[in-house]
Amino acid sequence: MYRLFVLSCMALTAALSACSTTRQSAPDTSIKTSSVIAPEERKLAYAGDDATPRLTGWHHLAGRTLEVSSLADLKLQDKEVILSFDDGPIPGRTDKVLAILDQFGVKGAFMMVGEMAEMHPALARKVAQDGNTIGSHTYDHANLASLSFDAAMAEVIKGELAVTKATETDVSFFRFPYLAESHRLRAAVAMRDMVVMDVDIDSKDYFTTTPVSITQRTMNLLHKRGRGIILMHDIHKRTATMLPTLLSKLETEGYKVVTLKFKKTPAPNNVLASADFVTIR
Repeated sequence: MYRLFVLSCMALTAALSACSTTRQSAPDTSIKTSSVIAPEERKLAYAGDDATPRLTGWHHLAGRTLEVSSLADLKLQDKEVILSFDDGPIPGRTDKVLAILDQFGVKGAFMMVGEMAEMHPALARKVAQDGNTIGSHTYDHANLASLSFDAAMAEVIKGELAVTKATETDVSFFRFPYLAESHRLRAAVAMRDMVVMDVDIDSKDYFTTTPVSITQRTMNLLHKRGRGIILMHDIHKRTATMLPTLLSKLETEGYKVVTLKFKKTPAPNNVLASADFVTIR
């Protein structure tokens, strides 16, 4: 009996020793939280051939959630920004942008082209499921100013329906391709319970230039305005490359990233809100 007890103890000791060895040898890939790592110890760790940054530790970039039902509600305070991304989704680009936003603990506003959302519905759904703001950007990125009113609205509606179906969520924001608009179109879009997303700071990431130049241009414009909606595009590799540096600079300088949420209002107020789009500009 004693011999059996000794053998059992030896087996248990060996098993615990093996488990301990396994835990020590396995790399710690979990994202640390502020309860584990002090703020001053936060750092960017790079892994993989694409050098995608992995943020560990504390971050202070996430700001408030702003509920809006019309353009008049979209008022930012000093040092508040909204990160907006047009033209996606596209595999290999949009998913990297999502990962970086997640690492910094912030959300963006994705103005999806309906055709792209149809082609990549799983990725479109992931954008929505990650808690980002969903908007449409027409069906095939048409210049609405070059179309008749009816043709332009057909393009808007087709894009809205395609993004709604792909993301399985309501589409409550809209941006004009090329920012080509008219007062009549803005009012018509507002009547569909969508808020038109303007642009305060154009990163010009669609230019063939370096990520460093895009970051510097964006920060220079932001320093002049102090706040605003930043325009980027999740279809460009250079955007995903520059985004960690941009977000790090924003955080260092004390900016906050605002998350947009649509607030439904009764029908009479929506009618009044649509008039704002005609007179505000």
